[in-house]
Amino acid sequence: MRLQGLLCVLLLLVAQQSQMVRAELQGPISESASATAAIASTEAEHESNAEHKAADEITTADKEAKAPQVDATTAPGSNERKAAKLKETEFEARTKVMPAALFERLHNDNIMKQEKLKAQIEAIQAKLAPSDVEPTPEQIEAQSLYDNAMEILGKPRTDQRVALTLLKKAAAFNHLKARAELAWAMVLGHWMSFDFHRAADEFESLAIEGVPEAHAGLGFLYSVGVGGKNVSQPLALIHYTLAALGDNTLAQMAMGYRYLFGINVPISCETALLHYKRVARKVASKVTFANGPMLHRVRLLDELENPGSHETEIVDYYQLLADKGDVQSQVGLGQLYYQGGKAIQQDHQKALEYFTLAANAGNAIGFAFLGKLYLEGSEQIKADNETAFKVSLQQITIKLRYNFNASLQYFSKASEMGDPVGQSGLGLMYLKGLGVPKDSIKALSYFTQAADQGWVDGQLQLGTMYFTGNGVKTDYKLALKYFNLATQSGHVLAYYNLGIMHAYGMGMLRSCPAAVEFFKNVAERGRWSNRLMHAYSDYKQNRIDEAYMHYSLMAEAGYEVAQSNAAFLLDREEVHVFNDRHEDLIRAFYYWKRAAGQGYSAAQVKLGDYYYYGWGTKTDFETAAALYRKASEQQYNAQAMFNLGYMHEQGLGMKKDWHLAKRLYDLAAETNSDAKVPVALALFKLQMLAKIESIKESPYRFIFYMDENIAANWDLYMITILTLLLGIIMYTRRPFQQLEQPPAAAPQNDIAAAIPANDLAAAPPVQNAAPGAETAAPSAGPTTLAAAAATSTSNTGSSQSAGTSSSSNTLDPTD
Repeated sequence: MRLQGLLCVLLLLVAQQSQMVRAELQGPISESASATAAIASTEAEHESNAEHKAADEITTADKEAKAPQVDATTAPGSNERKAAKLKETEFEARTKVMPAALFERLHNDNIMKQEKLKAQIEAIQAKLAPSDVEPTPEQIEAQSLYDNAMEILGKPRTDQRVALTLLKKAAAFNHLKARAELAWAMVLGHWMSFDFHRAADEFESLAIEGVPEAHAGLGFLYSVGVGGKNVSQPLALIHYTLAALGDNTLAQMAMGYRYLFGINVPISCETALLHYKRVARKVASKVTFANGPMLHRVRLLDELENPGSHETEIVDYYQLLADKGDVQSQVGLGQLYYQGGKAIQQDHQKALEYFTLAANAGNAIGFAFLGKLYLEGSEQIKADNETAFKVSLQQITIKLRYNFNASLQYFSKASEMGDPVGQSGLGLMYLKGLGVPKDSIKALSYFTQAADQGWVDGQLQLGTMYFTGNGVKTDYKLALKYFNLATQSGHVLAYYNLGIMHAYGMGMLRSCPAAVEFFKNVAERGRWSNRLMHAYSDYKQNRIDEAYMHYSLMAEAGYEVAQSNAAFLLDREEVHVFNDRHEDLIRAFYYWKRAAGQGYSAAQVKLGDYYYYGWGTKTDFETAAALYRKASEQQYNAQAMFNLGYMHEQGLGMKKDWHLAKRLYDLAAETNSDAKVPVALALFKLQMLAKIESIKESPYRFIFYMDENIAANWDLYMITILTLLLGIIMYTRRPFQQLEQPPAAAPQNDIAAAIPANDLAAAPPVQNAAPGAETAAPSAGPTTLAAAAATSTSNTGSSQSAGTSSSSNTLDPTD
């Protein structure tokens, strides 16, 4: 009976829990269900009133159950058997009360948790609500200083030391965000030297005040491991989350990147979409009529392996041509200064000068871009009679009208000459009603003409009209077509609009990964991407540590180019922030891994090298081969093909296959001409190995199965053989010299007296000469022999005896 009671309790609990879950999933319930629930709640109230009594009864029943039971057969009478039966019936009734009491207790706990959470939310909202307290004069001045400093930092051509001075003044008034900016400057080495520990202390004090930038700073310090902070990705994740809730842009990008690739968090496309969409909205709101800020992705590894020509020299060359009156060079320089580039900074004033020169020469593109400059406006462009329009709002309106009239004039001239930029500009003016009455029909006509010529602005505006139904019938398919065409030229708003369409399934099936990819592309084109160019500038100025800190910060935000560049600097042992080679390799390994995960083929090859050699991780030939194969198949990387061929040749991480190795070597040579020399050497080695294998299968294979002693000491035998060969070569190449022998004495004294001294020295030696004859010619022997040899060499046509001299004082035959 006890077992049956416990089973009943479990079944009731399961039933109650299933009803609660079903109620949460199904939402509102019907009237009959609500009535049933009301009855159940009434019964629960009655049962809750007797909760303590039921608990006491259950406790008593447990005690009685634990007592030793008496057998009914040994009972003295029927009254005891009736009492036992009655006790069992009472226990069954009491056990029915327990699930209701437990359910009531769980319900009360749930209500208490909800009330506590509601109170916490109200407290947070009260803190975030704007206070009615008026700011003090010091606070107003500090905010003004901070705003001016941030405005200076946002401009490309300004003296940032002025911004630093303003930030220090604002921080003196205890402006929290100014203090956070100064702490960031200490971390990045921007305007001042590194001071990681002081920056960490400042971030911690500001984080207590709830400053989002301080939480982002602590997250970065915990992720990189500087400022006395050990690397702790959980703590970094907490601080990044708090900073993202405070609308910090880099923290939102960091969270989106981590949820997209599952870095220390579960992969969640929807969460990544939420973060990236917020950042992309900020970027899209700053784009006016232009394409938005230019992002220059300079990969240091590619620049090292493929050094190109110096951009500054190219700009100087085009500038020389432009000064001589070349219209195309003037237009090209104007576009460079209009958008900014790797070699030159953005300068609308110089762009205006070059476009004006091109327009004066009758160039349509010059007219069109002049119209864009006057339509968009710029602080560097000064309109005519500017001193007459400075004070009132009415005067500012007059100034704007002047710019619109100039834009209309230049756009019209360019459009008449068939230029798509001018046509797109006229369409935009008619669409927005800028200086002309609104006319969506004319706007559609001009945009269509520009889009047919492949101009990106015309494609974008035409897609926007079909997307919003402005002047035309809404057509998502046509909008998708023109947005895709605009993305081929890299327009920011085209990426953003496609992200919206994929996120909400407008005109297509909803795709969260596609939407995240588009929003990530837009988010990485914000003004904060200028940090990449700052880092590149520091690298060129040999400020390697400052460049590394900038790259590592942008790597946290998910920039692939920053991840690969940070790993590149660590790999080359140029960073002196950590002073530990092992830690540098570990950090470089993770940066290469993150860059490889985003599809960078060179990073995949480098990551394979790290697995192959065991740098920063354990040696793993199979993983290295998989990375090489991925880079060779997806990106046609020649280095990956060569490495994969070598691993097939040696049988490392895969089966040995020389035929496949030769095929991969050949593919590497076909893919990249620089690989022809190493491929030729590798193929020669492969042929030699093949010849050796063929010899092993021939009758001469005994050569490779010599005595073990010889095989063990092969180096000694090799040295001996080489020494003998060297001795033989030196012996055969020595100069030829005859041995010196004494001249023979004359048999008769009169003959010796008749022979002159010179002729006597030239006479042939006699083998059996007397010992005293050595003094006849003291030192004439070697010299005369050499002279005779030289003379005989020069007179190759004459026939002389070996011991006869060729001088004029020869022995007369008549003597």
